[in-house]
Amino acid sequence: MDCFIEFKNVVKRFDDFVALDHVSLQIPKGSFVTLLGPSGCGKTTLMRQLAGFSEPEEGDVLVNGKRMNGLPPFKRNTPLVFQEYALFPHMTVYENISYGLKLNKTPKEEMDRRVAEMLEMFNLAGLEKRFPKQMSGGQQQRVAFARALVMGQEILLLDEPLSNLDAKLRVEVRTELRQLQQKLGITTIYVTHDQDEALSMSDIIAVMKSGRIEQTGSPWEIYFRPVNRFVADFVGTVNFLVGKIVRTEGKILTIHYSGMELVVPAEADAAAGEVVTLVVRPECIRLAGPDEAVTGGAVLDGMIENYSFLGRIIRYWVRVGRELFVIDDANVDLTGARTGAVKLCLDPHKLHILKDGGGHAAS
Repeated sequence: MDCFIEFKNVVKRFDDFVALDHVSLQIPKGSFVTLLGPSGCGKTTLMRQLAGFSEPEEGDVLVNGKRMNGLPPFKRNTPLVFQEYALFPHMTVYENISYGLKLNKTPKEEMDRRVAEMLEMFNLAGLEKRFPKQMSGGQQQRVAFARALVMGQEILLLDEPLSNLDAKLRVEVRTELRQLQQKLGITTIYVTHDQDEALSMSDIIAVMKSGRIEQTGSPWEIYFRPVNRFVADFVGTVNFLVGKIVRTEGKILTIHYSGMELVVPAEADAAAGEVVTLVVRPECIRLAGPDEAVTGGAVLDGMIENYSFLGRIIRYWVRVGRELFVIDDANVDLTGARTGAVKLCLDPHKLHILKDGGGHAAS
């Protein structure tokens, strides 16, 4: 896909604090891109460079090949939706949505048509005469989305827009938003620290830390093929197994871990003697009874220390020697959770190798 939005070596400082440290990112037209990271990582600052609310000290921001640096926000056609909604409390839903059209002196008939389209699109039909205080948080957020899209822009910027909603409504609105984005083909940049939002909505995720982008990729790449421990640990729950490569045979590695040998497909060049970290997601480990016959893969003997019933899964904390593993078991039994001794069955094809030398290999 062609690059539509581009950040080129963007640097932004606040006094001695470097908020953006030579950030580069290319965004294809029509994609949904999430800037994901902890508070203070620079994700909102990066979005503000595009919106025009802040200017980089170095580097360029381009849209469709055109340099945006120095342009005021109202000339950029990059509407930004905040978590606070920022609706005009003294205006009705119709007046809020049509505000930009009115400023542009759009004819009344055309304005009515566009507002009606937005009301229908966001399930707000019949509410056009209400004021924000008469609406739920979810309805107010939909009005904010409608106001941002009614002008027909090609870019939509969203800064943690769902954080004020309760958990169930947040899932509902994010599903609607993603469906609308795909239907309209609008290029969307979404800022969040919520990993579930990023994984469920995005075409591309850029994981940020300390003003830099640590990794850019699809949700699958970010989750199952993280480039380092920070990305692996920040995006979801993870188990780290530190082992030593004892043999390499073509595309197969034999890794010594905790008294056993794990035979793992090689993802990159590696040499015997290297200490590596294996990334294992909780759902990639199968639990078996202590006397159950298990064939294939690697098997660890463990003891369940705790569990948490989450409805669709049971999360277990299982002690294996000095290590505490987190395992998500989707095979929920009506009789309750497992207890006592278990076997942990590891599929070598679901292990990901980090060549970071990140610790001492388990003996």
